[in-house]
Amino acid sequence: MSERRTSLYWRLIGSLSIALTLGSTMLAIAAYNYAQTAADDAYDRLLIGAARQIAETITADNGRLIVDVPLSALETLSISRSDRVYYRVTGPDGAAITGYDDLPMPPAVDRPSEAPAVSDARFKGSDIRTASVKRYVSEAGINGWVVTTVGQTREARNALSADLTWKAALLVIAMSLIALAGIMFTVRRALKPLLHVEAALIGRDPNNLTPLNVEAPAEIAELVDVINRFMQRLSDRFNVMQKYIADSAHQLRTPLTALAAQVELLANEPKPAAQKGYIARVRERTAELGRLTNQLLSHAMVIHRAQAVASDQVDLGAIVRQAVADAIPVSLGRDIAVRQEIAPEPVIIRGDAVSLREAIRNVVENAVHHGADEGLWVRVTRSGDGALAEIHDDGPGIPEADWQQARERFYRGRTSAIGSGLGLAIAADVAQSHNAEMSFERPTTGGFTVRFRFPALDARA
Repeated sequence: MSERRTSLYWRLIGSLSIALTLGSTMLAIAAYNYAQTAADDAYDRLLIGAARQIAETITADNGRLIVDVPLSALETLSISRSDRVYYRVTGPDGAAITGYDDLPMPPAVDRPSEAPAVSDARFKGSDIRTASVKRYVSEAGINGWVVTTVGQTREARNALSADLTWKAALLVIAMSLIALAGIMFTVRRALKPLLHVEAALIGRDPNNLTPLNVEAPAEIAELVDVINRFMQRLSDRFNVMQKYIADSAHQLRTPLTALAAQVELLANEPKPAAQKGYIARVRERTAELGRLTNQLLSHAMVIHRAQAVASDQVDLGAIVRQAVADAIPVSLGRDIAVRQEIAPEPVIIRGDAVSLREAIRNVVENAVHHGADEGLWVRVTRSGDGALAEIHDDGPGIPEADWQQARERFYRGRTSAIGSGLGLAIAADVAQSHNAEMSFERPTTGGFTVRFRFPALDARA
């Protein structure tokens, strides 16, 4: 069962929709607060106007205050049938002259100011809004401030606030839907280059590893570059493996043909003496074919591990000891003196132990088969910050003119066609993958030396 894949398009739409919803909610809250303020402001003006009309009718007669409440002052507040209007007029002594004695007045009315005071209050089980105006009366023995307070329930202003909020919310919702449609269209267009990359990859031949040639914006240009670099590495490795397989098939074909011919001759040879010669040649061809097959597998493994296996800290001395132990018993068919000079303390380098052991083993086998007459000398030392591994034999070695080509696959040299030509090629590939230097030397004392110089551990790290 395949895992459910998430869509980048819908992830972007989801994230932007959340941001849009939060923004719309904040706008709706702001619209509600604005509508509430606007409704209060409109009705507060009516309240203050009604209180002033009532205050203008206040007169004094024989030490008494007389209030003639005009109907027009209260009618302006009776727009809503459900609203109730209350009023109260208080004399300089704080006693109610007319109206509701317990109608609460705004707290700000006690301040020494003629400015109207407005506030919310609770009266007769309902929320109301009250407005008070002050008028100074000084006549007929009455001196002081007369306060006129008018209150009104909030039904009308709440209805106005709800109407303004709903209309603003409809506008916000409409604009949000338009913005969401625009976002979906824009995101779809913005992601179109990804579809071009996808189409370019799906539509190409599986063997086509050439770089992608698509127009990409800056945000995905790096992605396209990474894909191209990956395909270039894959193409290089594919080409190497193709060439290696073709060369290996060619190299295997020759000994197999020769072996088949020897077997055919052996089958048709009636003389026992001649049969022994054919059997000896069949054995030689079989051993050569086995060694070639082992080296081909070894080389393929080295190529693979150079690309796929991470390096680690390894002891070069221990690796060389193991490689010599693996190579000498298999390769040695005559008396050869083997001398090992390996530092007693660990010689640590960074690399792949398996590949390094294959490289040293192939060089040792190559020296025993095609170089050493009587002696083989192996040395491992610390050289400055790096390490040094040398394999020396007392044979004639490789002519200096062939040193460069000796590192190539299936190169057998000018003077001999013995061997597969893979031993030194394997060693050269391992040295290259470890940033090491593989060199040849013909000492003045005679013999031939293959030297590996490995870089410092810190540099490799």
